[in-house]
Amino acid sequence: MMNLLNDSLKYINAQYTGESPQIGIILGTGLGALVNDVKIDCEIPYDQIPHFPVSTVESHKGKLIFGKLSGKQVVIMQGRFHFYEGYTMQQVTFPVRVFKMLGIEKLIISNASGGLNEQFLLGDLMIINDHISLMPKNPLTGKNLDELGDRFPDMSDAYDKSMVSEGIKIGEELGLRIHQGVFAAVPGPNLETPAEYKYIRIIGADAVGMSTVPENIVARHMGIPCFAISVITDLGFGEIEKVTVEKVIAAAMKAEPGMTAIIKELIARH
Repeated sequence: MMNLLNDSLKYINAQYTGESPQIGIILGTGLGALVNDVKIDCEIPYDQIPHFPVSTVESHKGKLIFGKLSGKQVVIMQGRFHFYEGYTMQQVTFPVRVFKMLGIEKLIISNASGGLNEQFLLGDLMIINDHISLMPKNPLTGKNLDELGDRFPDMSDAYDKSMVSEGIKIGEELGLRIHQGVFAAVPGPNLETPAEYKYIRIIGADAVGMSTVPENIVARHMGIPCFAISVITDLGFGEIEKVTVEKVIAAAMKAEPGMTAIIKELIARH
């Protein structure tokens, strides 16, 4: 793994010779427009980076972007990888390892998710304050990379409490419908049945999706503080409507300006 990481790092450093990024950002389904606010220094397609997976999801562009946002140096994944695409958990989280080696100090993750809390409305934003993993695999399975983190990383502060509080405060200042809650990660790619939505709510989740948790686990393994935000793109309670990818993307794009505003201001304050 270290050899693969070093190969990727060597190639990236040959393409981007600017300041080390302070913050890493992973953009989820339908949430790529944040890039429009970045003063871009360099773009590298994933398929050019040695050992980098390539996103097979149509709505994920597949570029690593370096630049400046809210006065800070950032590196952005415009498009992420999912377990359901057939990648291993180690491949899904490989870019987070690369981010750490590039020098990031914080990680921000966004996703589109299904709302389970009956107080939620379509297009609401939920800052993740904890998670439940219902994934069949863990990205830390196998030999531990001692040079990157402990064998048994503590997860009592999986999502940085100060950034969660600041994010809620920013959302309220902006007049957005903002919540905080527990995110459940499932493997996908099928959406949940009504009984599964009910089960996931009973065990304590406020929203459900197919990403974010693997990246968070690997980030915490390496000691990177995390902030994660979900856009509620469908509802898993009441009279459940049929969901399509097109509906999810449309809902995400509608709510995206609010999410972008929170992330930009959070970066400025941190």
